Amino acid sequence: MGDFVKGNQYQDYEPDVAKGVLLHREIDRFTDSHEVVNQSKKRLSDKYRHYSGVIVDMFYDHFLAKNFNEFHSEDLRIFSESHFKRLVAFQDQMPVRAQHMLPYMVSNNWLMAYAELKGIHRALSGLSRRTKFDSKMDESIQDLTRHYSLFEEEFRLFFPDIQSHISEFREDLINS
Repeated sequence: MGDFVKGNQYQDYEPDVAKGVLLHREIDRFTDSHEVVNQSKKRLSDKYRHYSGVIVDMFYDHFLAKNFNEFHSEDLRIFSESHFKRLVAFQDQMPVRAQHMLPYMVSNNWLMAYAELKGIHRALSGLSRRTKFDSKMDESIQDLTRHYSLFEEEFRLFFPDIQSHISEFREDLINS
């Protein structure tokens, strides 16, 4: 939902949802400015230009989903099903574009699908079809498989940093 709420529109939502949008924005901001993420993006930037950030986000989503049990006490399937139920319950309060996307997210269980290369490839291909320019994002799965260990190593360097940062950010958000 955070991708669909622009500017200060987050203020139009109940406080918990507004904080969630701000949290999403902080995750994006921190990720986009992180040295390790920039290393990953640099590997892709010649071919994919400004789409390299989106691609790296998807690659990192893959590693998170694939290794979810290392980072969370709950099984990914249970986690995703409970979160999708919660999202569906509030679907009518979401921005229209998010409302349209949610059924696809749920029916294809995007979170579970990301754990598999074919799921990431399907997602990147879908993104590629929706870009205004020839992004070639659908081809990036080849880069992921070619440099799989390196991308995973970078993810594993990055992820503890974002966990720590977001933990502090959430504390500040709760106390504000």
